[in-house]
Amino acid sequence: MKKVLVTGSDGFIGSHLTELLVEQGYDVKAFTYYNSFNNWGWLDTLPKDKLDQIEIFSGDIRDPNGVYEAMKGVEQVFHLAALIAIPFSYHSPDSYVDTNIKGTLNVLQAARKLDTEKIMITSTSEVYGTAQYVPIDEKHPYQGQSPYSATKIGADRLAESFYRSFEMPVTIVRPFNTYGPRQSARAVIPTIITQLLSGKEEIRLGSLTPTRDFNFVKDTANGFIAIAKSDKTIGQEINIATQQEISIGELAEEIIKQINPKAKIVCDEQRLRPEKSEVNRLLGCNKKIMELTDWRPQYTFSQGIEETIAWLRDNLQSYKTDIYNV
Repeated sequence: MKKVLVTGSDGFIGSHLTELLVEQGYDVKAFTYYNSFNNWGWLDTLPKDKLDQIEIFSGDIRDPNGVYEAMKGVEQVFHLAALIAIPFSYHSPDSYVDTNIKGTLNVLQAARKLDTEKIMITSTSEVYGTAQYVPIDEKHPYQGQSPYSATKIGADRLAESFYRSFEMPVTIVRPFNTYGPRQSARAVIPTIITQLLSGKEEIRLGSLTPTRDFNFVKDTANGFIAIAKSDKTIGQEINIATQQEISIGELAEEIIKQINPKAKIVCDEQRLRPEKSEVNRLLGCNKKIMELTDWRPQYTFSQGIEETIAWLRDNLQSYKTDIYNV
């Protein structure tokens, strides 16, 4: 089976993708963020029999030599390492340029030198900004509505340039909002669930009107693998989307109903994004991924939410429910 590298394997989507690749028989090298605690992020929570099958490489995506060393002997790369929190990007944009743009350049440069067979660059639906039309297909214009979004647009265009300039086998994978077990509390679904599970009667949220197209994380991970397996995806930008939308308010009501119907929603000013930065509507078109691969979503929204609630209930001690997590 193929030898693959997953950057950002210690993160939310990356850990699920790493686990799924192992289950499907891939030879997996996991690039984790080096730290003196020797912490491997969410990979530390995997069963020992799975973890024993993974080769861990601790490094820093911002370091070109470390990335090059990690990519030696690898046939395919799933590049997920990134800074992704939008509020944090408002006050620390330099770190987003270094990690998201320079990190992607390091992967592309190493792949070019090493003649890597296929490179999946992870994008985000945030590159589109507020929908100018729906469903949002891959031809939709880009809009940098946050420093995070701007750096992901930059990384995507770098990836495109390497495909066009050097005929490199690059694919840009663009998941819409992903949720599920292991997601950080800075994301809206864990924010709502953890506040409810900790017994709060008032759920503090930002704007309730924006809509999102939510993928369950196992569907997102499956999308990455389906895209990697297809011969037709090189040089393409491909959405992973359910083509269904739900507003943050409706989402909150659905989760409240499942956990504590007495709870009320309160608007928390510090959670509101600047007006021109808020992405008001995201609804993705999934026609392209369905044409180029055999991927289909396996989870309904209520099934995904149920699995997420169950996991968060078992892991509530890992979450700081009394503060606003950026």
